[in-house]
Amino acid sequence: MNGYYIAPAFMDKLVVHIAKNFMDLPNIKVPLILGIWGGKGQGKSFQCELVFAKMGINPIMMSAGELESGNAGEPAKLIRQRYREAADRIAKGKMCVLFINDLDAGAGRLGNTTQYTVNNQMVNATLMNIADNPTNVQLPGMYNQQENPRVPIIVTGNDFSTLYAPLIRDGRMEKFYWAPTREDRIGVCGGIFRSDNVPREDIVKLVDAFPGQSIDFFGAIRARVYDDEVRNWITSIGIENIGKRLVNSKDPPPTFEKPKMTLEKLLEYGNMLVREQENVKRVQLSDKYLKEAALGDANEDSMKNGTFYGKAAQQVHVPVPEGCTDPSAKNFDPTARSDDGSCVYN
Repeated sequence: MNGYYIAPAFMDKLVVHIAKNFMDLPNIKVPLILGIWGGKGQGKSFQCELVFAKMGINPIMMSAGELESGNAGEPAKLIRQRYREAADRIAKGKMCVLFINDLDAGAGRLGNTTQYTVNNQMVNATLMNIADNPTNVQLPGMYNQQENPRVPIIVTGNDFSTLYAPLIRDGRMEKFYWAPTREDRIGVCGGIFRSDNVPREDIVKLVDAFPGQSIDFFGAIRARVYDDEVRNWITSIGIENIGKRLVNSKDPPPTFEKPKMTLEKLLEYGNMLVREQENVKRVQLSDKYLKEAALGDANEDSMKNGTFYGKAAQQVHVPVPEGCTDPSAKNFDPTARSDDGSCVYN
């Protein structure tokens, strides 16, 4: 769809579920809710949006942040309102669905530290009631005998075991675990790099080089490649002029030539992202702060690879005195503000 890859298994499950909910099948109870769950960053929401666009559906959207409120009962009321809004669209002849992103983040219990509120309870109860009576959804404070059209509900999440068990039983929710295959990952990455003329064999090598990473990871690699172009643009106009040039400027927005994306460059940026991920897991600064007044291992890596002593200043071409900035070296220069690699040691 629009040059992006849709996984066949994903599209099959979603299209069949939506179609079944608009059919009158004899003596068959069709679950109203389809729960798509799986690992973080695997493209669940984006794949849903592509399938909706291919089917010509403009969904009614909700997010996990709308499932909690300072007012008791407000999220449950909002779900009913959004459901009725989708039903009104269907009554006017347009196919529609209710799409709730990250349901488990808003209605699930993530360990013993998650507070279970009245709103959590009412959200689960409301979704259960709608799944049991999809054509008789009443708004709070009013009751109308007239039936409303049935609206399929699509929800996404990372771990549905955190949800209320009666909500996810088979009669109410059909569950689909999304784990993209190697071919799916290659297809999605082909869509990510479709405008950069990256050969398919390079995309295959890139995907195989990072088998444990999410699909979002490859989009982050592509974004990193443009960092050099943005850095050169900043250097050309000056740091003090960035705000004037980008915010409410009469000049057109800056444009960049497409950087050449070689496999070597993509692998380099990919390994940089992996190191950042490992730092987050390894450098537990919050624990260190509670125990001691130190940075823990925060600077250990940069000390080992020699980037601790002022290398960053050279990236934006700021004229600074160079020399040996390591106090433990024989030729230490106390006036130097940027290390030029000339340090000599015993």
